[in-house]
Amino acid sequence: MLKTISGKYILSILVLLGIAFNTQTADAQNIRQYQLESGPNGAQLVMRNILQPEPGANEVLVQVRAVSLNRRDLAVLHRNPPNGLVPTSDGAGEVIAIGHNVTAFSVGDRVAGTFFADWPGGRRTAEALASGRGGGVDGMLSEMIVSHETGLVLIPDHLSYEEAATLPCAALTAWRALFTDGNLKSGQHVLLEGTGGVSIFGLQLAAAAGANPIITSSSDEKLIKARALGAIGTVNYRTNPEWQKNVLELTGGAGIDHVLDVVGRETLYRAIETLAYDGHIALIGALSGRADELSLGSLPRGTSMTNIAVGSRDDFIAMNEFLTEHELRPVIDRVFSFEEAPAAYEYMDSSAHLGKIVITL
Repeated sequence: MLKTISGKYILSILVLLGIAFNTQTADAQNIRQYQLESGPNGAQLVMRNILQPEPGANEVLVQVRAVSLNRRDLAVLHRNPPNGLVPTSDGAGEVIAIGHNVTAFSVGDRVAGTFFADWPGGRRTAEALASGRGGGVDGMLSEMIVSHETGLVLIPDHLSYEEAATLPCAALTAWRALFTDGNLKSGQHVLLEGTGGVSIFGLQLAAAAGANPIITSSSDEKLIKARALGAIGTVNYRTNPEWQKNVLELTGGAGIDHVLDVVGRETLYRAIETLAYDGHIALIGALSGRADELSLGSLPRGTSMTNIAVGSRDDFIAMNEFLTEHELRPVIDRVFSFEEAPAAYEYMDSSAHLGKIVITL
């Protein structure tokens, strides 16, 4: 009898141990990630627990260490994204596992995700443009992500994860506008609008290349900081409504060779008035809406205009080489914890920042 009872007790203990073991195993396989959930006033961030993803053939498992925000992330909230979409395009982390046939990365590598998960290089395609992280496909606001190896790049050794997380969208957009499409040369004049991520990266890249960046803002305090980053001239567009005249004066009448237009309707027409012959306008954002009409006769001779769509993996690699050569570091305005992600979005919406907003994991 005692033996039978003991056997029952032993069985019960084993069952309890098994439940405990399975619970611990399940917990160990869970990760946290933010997903978008549609609501009456647009999508909202919801934190969920999901099973840890596993890499398949040619795929890499990344432990995300930091994520950064862009204006696009706010726009996605109002586009009725599909429920369950993981937001944000920008993030960096450590490779913790690789699938079969992976040749570009090893466990322990420090990497960043490309903005487009499926644009290794070459000309843009519809498929590439549909693979924007945090919009067309799942993004980076997750403790772990799985990516095809062609959707990752090694990050510069001199950058932290927080700094590297700022590169995939804003930095690469500025790089492609100035170098890939703009063919920036030393001594040329560059006009940057505002002090958000793209403009500040554009300022740093232009200054490092020996160009002459000029930047506008409504904040004198931000303009002082911009000068410290290498701006040769600054204009407060709020106190100088005809700011294009001030910009032209700062070039000595020579005009602007490259415009990074991130605002749209409210600035584009004035920016055109600052252009030199053979100038280049990079159309990047439309915070004030798209310019509805544009008379080609108003453009100086030789003007080219490019509608920028961030950049490819090849562009990213080229930019990282430039950042390493010049030891450039991104400007980070404020860092939030993973749990504070909704507050980070609110801060982005306030437009109080200069540079980038980062979320750490």
